[in-house]
Amino acid sequence: MSDDTTNDQFPDRLSVDPNSPYYNAEILARDVGIRFKGAEKTNVEEYCISEGWVRVTAGNAKDRYGNPLTIKVHGPVEPYFKDKAKS
Repeated sequence: MSDDTTNDQFPDRLSVDPNSPYYNAEILARDVGIRFKGAEKTNVEEYCISEGWVRVTAGNAKDRYGNPLTIKVHGPVEPYFKDKAKS
C-alpha cells in the first residue's frame, strides 16, 4: 500500500529532459499532465511546484545544440496523472 502512496506523489521539480538532474522516467511513464493557472498545458518541459513556475517551449526555436528554447513562466502549478483523471 505504501507503494501506491509514493507513486501518487509528485516530486517538487520534474523535467522531461533525460540530461536533467530532475528527470524521473518512472513518473513520466505514468503520463503526467500539468495544469498551469487552471489551464491544461501540453508543452511543459520542466516544472517546480514550490517556486510556482513552469518552463514551456518557445515555438519551434532551437538553441545552438538543437534543444528547444524555453521560457520560464510563474504561476500556480498542478501536476496530475492523466490515467487517474479519466477514472
